[in-house]
Amino acid sequence: MATDSEQNAKLVAALRSALKKNERLQEQLNRAPEPVAVVGLGCRLPGGIDTPGALWELLERGDEVLGPLPADRGWDLDSLLGGDAGGPRSAMSQGAFLDDAADFDPAFFGISPREAEAMEPQQRLLLEVAWESLERAGIPPGSLSGTDAGVYVGAIAQEYGPSLAEAPDDGFAVSGTTTSVASGRLSYTLGLTGPAVTIDTACSSSLVAVHLAVRALRAGECSLALAGGATVMARPGILTEFTHLRGLASDGRCKAFGAGADGAGFSEGAGMVVLERLSDARRAGHPVLAVIRGSAVNQDGASNGLTAPNGPAQERVIRAALADARLTPADIDLVEAHGTGTALGDPIEAQALIAAYGRAHTPDRPLWLGSLKSNLGHAQAAAGISGLIKLVLALRHGVLPRTLHADEPTSHVDWSAGTVRLVDRSRSWPAGEAPRRAAVSSFGMSGTNAHVVVEQAPAEAEADAPTGGREAGPGLVLWPLSARGPAALAEQAARLHDRITADPAADPVDVGWSLAVSRTAFDHRAVATGHDRDSLAASLSALAERRPDPAAVTGRARPDRRVVWVFPGQGGQWADMAADLLTASPVFAGTIADCERALAPHTDWSLTAVLRREPGAPSLERVDVVQPVLWAVMVALAGMWSAHGVRPDAVVGHSQGEVAAACAAGLLSLEDGAAVVALRSRAVLDLSGTGAMASVALPEDRVRADLAGRGADLHVAVVNGPASTVVAGQPEDVACLVKEYEERGVRARRIAVDYASHTPHVARLRERVRADLAGVSSRAGEVPFYSCLTGAPAGEGELDADYWYRNLAEPVRFHDTAKALIATGHDLFIEVGPHPLLGSALAETAEAQGVRDTAVVSTLRRDEGGTDRFRLALAEAFAYGAAPDWSAVFGDGARLVDLPTYAFQRRRYWRARTAAAAPVTAAAEPASAAGPAEEAWAPPRGAAPAERSRAVLDLVRAEAAAILGHDGPGAVEPLRGFLDAGGSSLGAVRLRNRLVELTGIDLPVTVVLDRSTPAALADHLLGLLDARDTPPRPPVLDELARLETAVSAAQSGGPVPGDVRRELSERLRGLLRRVEAGPGTGGPDLDGATDDQLLDLIDREFGIS
Repeated sequence: MATDSEQNAKLVAALRSALKKNERLQEQLNRAPEPVAVVGLGCRLPGGIDTPGALWELLERGDEVLGPLPADRGWDLDSLLGGDAGGPRSAMSQGAFLDDAADFDPAFFGISPREAEAMEPQQRLLLEVAWESLERAGIPPGSLSGTDAGVYVGAIAQEYGPSLAEAPDDGFAVSGTTTSVASGRLSYTLGLTGPAVTIDTACSSSLVAVHLAVRALRAGECSLALAGGATVMARPGILTEFTHLRGLASDGRCKAFGAGADGAGFSEGAGMVVLERLSDARRAGHPVLAVIRGSAVNQDGASNGLTAPNGPAQERVIRAALADARLTPADIDLVEAHGTGTALGDPIEAQALIAAYGRAHTPDRPLWLGSLKSNLGHAQAAAGISGLIKLVLALRHGVLPRTLHADEPTSHVDWSAGTVRLVDRSRSWPAGEAPRRAAVSSFGMSGTNAHVVVEQAPAEAEADAPTGGREAGPGLVLWPLSARGPAALAEQAARLHDRITADPAADPVDVGWSLAVSRTAFDHRAVATGHDRDSLAASLSALAERRPDPAAVTGRARPDRRVVWVFPGQGGQWADMAADLLTASPVFAGTIADCERALAPHTDWSLTAVLRREPGAPSLERVDVVQPVLWAVMVALAGMWSAHGVRPDAVVGHSQGEVAAACAAGLLSLEDGAAVVALRSRAVLDLSGTGAMASVALPEDRVRADLAGRGADLHVAVVNGPASTVVAGQPEDVACLVKEYEERGVRARRIAVDYASHTPHVARLRERVRADLAGVSSRAGEVPFYSCLTGAPAGEGELDADYWYRNLAEPVRFHDTAKALIATGHDLFIEVGPHPLLGSALAETAEAQGVRDTAVVSTLRRDEGGTDRFRLALAEAFAYGAAPDWSAVFGDGARLVDLPTYAFQRRRYWRARTAAAAPVTAAAEPASAAGPAEEAWAPPRGAAPAERSRAVLDLVRAEAAAILGHDGPGAVEPLRGFLDAGGSSLGAVRLRNRLVELTGIDLPVTVVLDRSTPAALADHLLGLLDARDTPPRPPVLDELARLETAVSAAQSGGPVPGDVRRELSERLRGLLRRVEAGPGTGGPDLDGATDDQLLDLIDREFGIS
């Protein structure tokens, strides 16, 4: 029997479960009536209309788009237009067609040229307009990856390319032409995990998609939805079929509800809206362009015919949508009608509208009726979404756009009641007490009808736009840009230049904020900088023209950049350094105040007084002043970087810079750091005037060799880079050395330090430093701290008093430490100091290590110590791959503004209907590595390592380009993954097989996926080629190594007796003479001897068994 406690526990669990169910039910009830916000629009329509703004300009002009049938799609125009004896097969000789239907930027979406050609243009258009609509919504598309965002698109199957039986065997035909993939590809490309549904209800497809998206949002199935549709006529079948049905207008115009209506004029295009629940959109600060109050979908059922329109069904769907919106017919001002211009369909639709809406309106306040098809034709699956976009624009502009070709309404409708009227001219649409409201209809040939009710955006939504921060007073403004490639980056800059030139009212801070937070950051980056519109425009011009400009920052980000904060030692100080930041940066000033409090027990001077150069403040020429001041400045600058979102993956300090590094890493408290730097620098005063230091532009080993035979008191004190060494010792010895190097043409110069730091000269301070710092010990750090004493990370408990003495007395192994950092993948070095000292050494070290794309950023520079310089450093860090917290840059008050969307770099991709079928090959079967018939490919023999590496990389890129369908290897980026570049698992196997065939190297079937980038694959292949082409090591060398080991062991065991040493020396010399003498000298013929004979000789000479 259950105990009371067990029963109580069960009761509590049951109550909690019931409460959760009740909460979920309440959430669903709350969501059900909630309006859905339209937060972004995207479209691609005939006449070069590629933005909602361009569509509105067409509507404002009251214009239409007409042009000849497309001549670039392989259509037999002579047959279609009656050029042969059979007469025309298409009643339409003109219409509204996309001029660039074949153009696409596959690389942007990680699609290979070969796959792009196999994709029907509808899929391509949906990718582009979806991306643009998200950018216009202020949502970086990349930020949606992994979210439950849904995709609902309408698309009708087209006859693109050859049939599946005749298609090439590239594996892309099914996914490229199946309409279900249209939504799935969009979700896959953006990384969305919500519902992905493709709808084909013919002409109502895209509006049905909107309806389903609204339902999904209300049901909580997704938090954001992309809804839209696309139509591109790959073949003219729809024209010939409707010619047979006598349903086409001969002039290609839709004369919706006009007396001259004589059929539909088919067109094409694509449209997309971004939808969110209104509360979510407000919370996220996304622009609310309009709200969808309600929607409905139904079916004609068993009516006059499968494809015949049904008036009662249309009336029912209208009433259902109004009920869903909780509105009455009188609440609606305008209906964007299906309005195709057919003699049968238009009268039926008009009568249904009069029945559903007309009785609630009066001649003084009629229901206005219009149709976008009068401007752009019937875009089929994209018709409904295009009409919705038109309504959103009309609601925002407060204008009823004119419907063309309807000056005389059709006589097949009784308009006499005057309660429903055509918008025969553009009319003002003022908002009254109630917001403007409209509805859009779309009816499918199969009988599926849709009606959506839309309302003007609530006024309060405008105030909820997200804000960043605007610092008080003027400052350098940053406009960050990025793109997939340099050409797109330049075009982005050009587009933005045109935009701000055309809009003098655009606030530079708003523009910068919008660029920073509403765009995905790609690898090719730039930042235009300036204090006003003119200077920013000039910077944009430089970027657009790809010319250098100090105000235009450019860089290349790498995937997964690893940031290192580098804290330099003494030498970068200058009068007034960072003084401006005390006033301009609260973060900097606050940290300096904390440092001043930490230093107070150990100093008799004021930190802020020194920085401000107040009267009576001590000079930076004193070592016991400059080192604590530098420490404080570096710690405060680190605080600024952290406050701006750029935090390190590791820290390293140079000489006394290690104290600041340890504080930044969290190993030392501010109080312990202050004690180390203040007490130790005071001790160093005792060394003043006892030594000197000089930098020499030579490698460490060369300098040590020069010092070895001099007999002077000189030591290697610092090794900064592969050709950067610092020597320290007695002043006169250092002076002589510098003079000697200068005479030899070696760059050498004295350093402004009057003691021989990092040498045995410091030994007399050992006990004092250890005693002063006896209470100091490091705690667990927050990020790795790389020690310049050991070249490796140091941790909890290691940075004690003895460590800080060694930091002063032993050589600075910065070069070794930098190599260790680079070897572990760290590639963005930010020098956190008042002036750059270590940038060249870091760059040279990375180059010597063969590491490309390592970047170095300096925080401040001599005489540039304010917020402008810091922001410029922040721009450089972003350009190289850092991700700043832009709200810390722009502060409070910045707003999102509409800016140009991504500059796609399009090329033509169109697969001909008659594409020849390629022979089917078993691509997944591993190629044999037993050896190709021809001589195997190999990198140039005897070439330098860099040349051999480049040759293998060129091979891999060339073969990858062929597999992906590029024109040449230049299009294959070395550091971009094969799959990211549009490759497939099938293509990966083909690339592997091709490399096996060329080189004869046996590679695993998964090697292209395992070594995902061309650079990684080339490095792996080079290693295998080198192993194959390198002659095997002669066994005699291994025997000699054994001999060396034996000799070393004998020496380490104690003094070797003289007679043994003499015998060993004589026998070694004898063997050396035989080897050097060669054949014909009376001794063994060592040149002609086999390895076994040489081994026997060693055994005999030295008695090795």
